[in-house]
Amino acid sequence: MRIAVAGATGSIGARTVAVLEKAGHDVVRVSRSLGVDLTTGEGLDAALVGVDAVVDTTNCTASDPVETVAYFGTTTRNLLAAEEKAGVKHHVLLSIAGMDRVEGNAHYVGKREQERLVAAGPVPWTIVPATQFHDFAAMVAGWTEQDGVATVAPLLLQPVAPDDVAGVLAEVAAGAPLGRHQDVAGPDPQDMVDMARRTLQAQGRAVKLVPTWSGLFGPDMAGDALLPGKDARIMPTTFEEWLASQG
Repeated sequence: MRIAVAGATGSIGARTVAVLEKAGHDVVRVSRSLGVDLTTGEGLDAALVGVDAVVDTTNCTASDPVETVAYFGTTTRNLLAAEEKAGVKHHVLLSIAGMDRVEGNAHYVGKREQERLVAAGPVPWTIVPATQFHDFAAMVAGWTEQDGVATVAPLLLQPVAPDDVAGVLAEVAAGAPLGRHQDVAGPDPQDMVDMARRTLQAQGRAVKLVPTWSGLFGPDMAGDALLPGKDARIMPTTFEEWLASQG
């Protein structure tokens, strides 16, 4: 198959490209750095010629809900319109498990708009909701670190390996549209503060962690808000196995 990956130079996008190519698919990389701009549509029509399926792994770093809705709304509309024009038969969207249970997070507001557009759009679709990735806790600590101190919310997560998620996306893209896929998660629940501490330790970084709900993530994300649904697809790679590769 000829499969396009939007966000192809990102962490999950690059992994998905690699899995698809290893399986023998003809992969089109869609990224601003490669001459395709989803916010303007520049280069998109040419990139999707002859494409059977598109995997959208794009991300947005904005912290304002208006900005995230604008970004995901614009890029998704442009992508779906170009797909319809090109005769693409399957749109696969990477999304986030549990985000419907969280109101205040700006990123989730944008992702919900993205899901809405895909589900109402003209191209048959599959939405793949994944839990947070194994590197998420250390990434959050990096966002907040100042003078060797970082604040981290004590979120309960069931993190999944990026490679495992890429494998699912590649598998789904090569198949028929499924609508909403079951949640994709790792095998074990983890506390995010502990995850951050262990990751930073494995990386040889000395950072003091301060657990708090007053930072990026509020108490509406406490408890089981970010855990996968009961019918989740559990992937094999544990946090400990991933951690062993971080030294």
